[in-house]
Amino acid sequence: MTLETTQTSQSLYQALWNSADVLRSKMDANDYKSYLLGMVFYKYLSDKLLFFVAETMEEETESLDEALALYRSYYEDPDSQEDLISVIKDELNYVIKPDLTFTALVDRVNEGTFQLEDLAQGFRDIEQCDELYENLFEDIDLYSKKLGATPQKQNQLVAAVMKELAVLDVAGHAGDMLGDAYEYLIGQFATDSGKKAGEFYTPQPVAKLMTQIAFLGRKDQQGFTIYDATMGSGSLLLNAKKFSYQPQTVQYFGQELNTSTYNLARMNMILHGVPVETSSCIMRIRWTKTGRHKSRPTLTVFS
Repeated sequence: MTLETTQTSQSLYQALWNSADVLRSKMDANDYKSYLLGMVFYKYLSDKLLFFVAETMEEETESLDEALALYRSYYEDPDSQEDLISVIKDELNYVIKPDLTFTALVDRVNEGTFQLEDLAQGFRDIEQCDELYENLFEDIDLYSKKLGATPQKQNQLVAAVMKELAVLDVAGHAGDMLGDAYEYLIGQFATDSGKKAGEFYTPQPVAKLMTQIAFLGRKDQQGFTIYDATMGSGSLLLNAKKFSYQPQTVQYFGQELNTSTYNLARMNMILHGVPVETSSCIMRIRWTKTGRHKSRPTLTVFS
């Protein structure tokens, strides 16, 4: 990792963590982590979609506002809408309407016309697009009294968080850098949560040591399968990418009882660029009380 990359990563980490300041006075870390991590993930999906559309239409841009304008023009054109939606679904497995993208919602925040229901509808639309995203945002109660005593205060607080996140180049840090930043947030929340954090986070020094032991003499192995029966946020599983010399062939399997933690693991995996159900690199994680891995994995770990 170069010095420039390290500095960029640290800058991203700090900016993400600072965005939590808006929520810290309202609730403890175990509660506000779902709001912040969920909105970071929604922005990631939204930004990724906008830039994908621009690239697909061969009108690439680094501006989210320009990408949104382009997306809106094609989406609102009856001659191109159906084909565009089909291409997006085939490639991304989800679709967000132009007016519900994170960029469009922040525009409304700045105009003073933002409504919580718009963000809630965006969450629902993604959840209904594909089984992968089913109930993914269920822990984010946008109408909770913890966000404010009145609907107006709730609206103002969520809008403030969105404004903090709007300046971050989330899509530009896609892959391990963004995924690692996400894990940094999880670790910070774990520190703030104290003993409650054990159910969703294994400290990185412990996770790295366990992974190094597991991969001793196996770093060159192709088709490595790793199974975590108590996967938490998935950080231990994801260490396999860092220590395997064949990371593109690693197959991930995991299960988790706590639904909030299970949702966190799904987001974490996707942000690290782990494809779902592809021929070479597989992620199969599920919510379950009990269960066994049907085939014998190369390695079974418990985080």
